[in-house]
Amino acid sequence: MPVNIPKTGQPRVVIIGAGFAGLKLARKLYKHNFQVVLIDRNNYHQFQPLFYQVATSGLEPSSISFPLRKAFQNIENVFIRIAEVKQIMTGEKMIDTTLGTVWYDYLVIATGATTNFFGMESFSKNGIPMKSVSEALYLRNTLLENFEKAVTRTDKEEKRRLLNVVVVGGGPTGVEVSGALAEMRKFVLPKDYPEMDFNNMTITLVEANTHLLHGMSEEAASKAFDYLTDLGVEVKLNHKVLNYNGEVVELEDKENFQTNTLIWAAGVKGQMPGGVNPDIVVRGNRIKVNQFNQIEGEENIFAIGDIAYMETEAYPNGHPQVAQVALQQAKLLAKNLLNIRDEKSLVAFKYNDKGSMATVGRNRAVVDLPKLKFAGFPAWMVWMFVHLMSIVGVKNRLVIFINWLWNYMTYDQSLRLIIRPSAKSVEWQKRKQ
Repeated sequence: MPVNIPKTGQPRVVIIGAGFAGLKLARKLYKHNFQVVLIDRNNYHQFQPLFYQVATSGLEPSSISFPLRKAFQNIENVFIRIAEVKQIMTGEKMIDTTLGTVWYDYLVIATGATTNFFGMESFSKNGIPMKSVSEALYLRNTLLENFEKAVTRTDKEEKRRLLNVVVVGGGPTGVEVSGALAEMRKFVLPKDYPEMDFNNMTITLVEANTHLLHGMSEEAASKAFDYLTDLGVEVKLNHKVLNYNGEVVELEDKENFQTNTLIWAAGVKGQMPGGVNPDIVVRGNRIKVNQFNQIEGEENIFAIGDIAYMETEAYPNGHPQVAQVALQQAKLLAKNLLNIRDEKSLVAFKYNDKGSMATVGRNRAVVDLPKLKFAGFPAWMVWMFVHLMSIVGVKNRLVIFINWLWNYMTYDQSLRLIIRPSAKSVEWQKRKQ
């Protein structure tokens, strides 16, 4: 199948992945006489920090997704191809995709991260991850379907399993989805299902470490713990999960929880394309790179964002897998590609940590800045402003702002829709594959 990209006199930069790093790099390069080929399995960019709001019916998927072609309208030197990368052929300077082969002058791997189940098959099979818009929508459907089933059941134990939710992982995603579910239980579900007693619904957050929000300050972790417990979330610190059969979660200390819904937010690993030398793949399925984000042994292949592993004096175990690292690496790599083309010296990457934050719910958030730490309503306002300004597209920002404002005034959203693919569409998709 032809990829149909014309050959020009411009150096060709092929970018695999349209996440924070890939999209930022493409937007930086197209103005500087490069031919940019952006390859992704989806035709849209996803704003990952707000997946949990899609999963808990706070936002629609379209409001946190942005079409790639709209981001590059009327730009002739950017070519977008929706495909999966099967193999990188470094010797031939080509990549093999589901559309066909593509040659490159410079290749940038920005494939990001996916869910890490740490080899535990029972959680991979029965748990629900939240690393894409489609997974967040699947979680929303699952939660709403369970509520609809629970309202028809008379067996108390079965009803409890349908209502209960266990979240594994006490990082920002786990904390935020737990807080959102707790607010949903308090303000929304009793109005939707007046015949059910949601005091019987438990939300349990299980974290293997001794504190929440690993990587943030002790003050932030302690405040997040207090916020969650105030909302009625049962937080289990220093607890490890062993098994989940779809109905019962087993912990290492033999404690069990009954639930039909387990949300896995416990870890990530790099999404590795085929053809990468396994000798440079390190912990977390990440590619080892030098200070210029070049992968070891190659001058014209780079890795940026969550997939890249760069050891520095300040970060001996690699940089945190957060959006700011990806954006800063993309910005510098654009400059370095210009330096390579113009035969100038490369600039080493140095991460500027601007801080971290997490929200637990209305008026409840924690913010760690380099010289300031605070929580509560001011932190919540800062969290909303930063995330709103980070969204791609003015219309998306406006839609999200209106949704947040409406939710703040009414304690409610009318987005609790169960949207399933039809049997015909599933059958058609199978035939197409």
